[in-house]
Amino acid sequence: MTSEIPARPELGNVVVGVDGSPSGRTAALWAAAEADRRERPLHLVHAADTDRRALFANAETIQAVRDAGRELLVETASTVQERFPDLAVTRELSRQEPVAGLRAAAGHRGTIVVGNRGLGGFSALMLGSVGLGVAAHAEVPVIVVRGDRDRPESGSVTAAVHGASDLGWLLVAAAEADARKAVLRLVSVWNVLTHVGSVATMLDDLDEIARQRVHEIKALADRVRDFYPALNVSHHVETGTSTPGILVEAAAHTDLLVMGREHRVLGASASLGRVAHILLHHAHCPVMIVPPAFATRVEET
Repeated sequence: MTSEIPARPELGNVVVGVDGSPSGRTAALWAAAEADRRERPLHLVHAADTDRRALFANAETIQAVRDAGRELLVETASTVQERFPDLAVTRELSRQEPVAGLRAAAGHRGTIVVGNRGLGGFSALMLGSVGLGVAAHAEVPVIVVRGDRDRPESGSVTAAVHGASDLGWLLVAAAEADARKAVLRLVSVWNVLTHVGSVATMLDDLDEIARQRVHEIKALADRVRDFYPALNVSHHVETGTSTPGILVEAAAHTDLLVMGREHRVLGASASLGRVAHILLHHAHCPVMIVPPAFATRVEET
């Protein structure tokens, strides 16, 4: 039965893609710390893609791929448990391609973690196709691990918000901040250029729009406090001409940047919005993308 208001979300198990790349190893350790905070198991997945490979490779090659994948999983699990000895760690060698394998492993309540580049990447700023594919298609939260792993923690989680309709996925960001005992910062970018050429061209009209945005974000922060009374929640409306630029700068001063994935136009294929795409390539910290379907399920709990 659907309730009239959302419920506090429960953070699920953590699933991390393992591919043998340095970025993948960093993501596995980050995911282990995340699972430890949540007091949840960590599930390591190596998607060997053997179903597709079997169409053109012989049996010996497929067996070698499987053996290498199992060895990688064992090595990664050993590295993780050296640092987190009490963490429950499971391993899976998936026959599917990486995006499908990770989605299947996460189910309806897990969180998928991936590195910011795969084995084929050639730039530290380039997100691999697996990361983009999972972020665009998954129906659960996806975290792309970016930034300097040795950077000191800031004690904050930042959510990039627009308005009242963000409450469903914003509660996931609040749950993250609560698990970390961190401050939740709501940041909304008011880009005056979006109103240039519209009916709101007078200065007084623009000022009123800005005031309405501040009021709306404050009300959103108050709603979050209703669910998490002990959580320190701040809210900011930043004015500028580049929404991605302001959010990339905000990512330099937080431990996790969270945003909702845009709703798809009916009949359109899954994709990321321009702002999310830029952040996944250039943010200074890990970025969590929460899809509309997951936020809806939170609201219906």
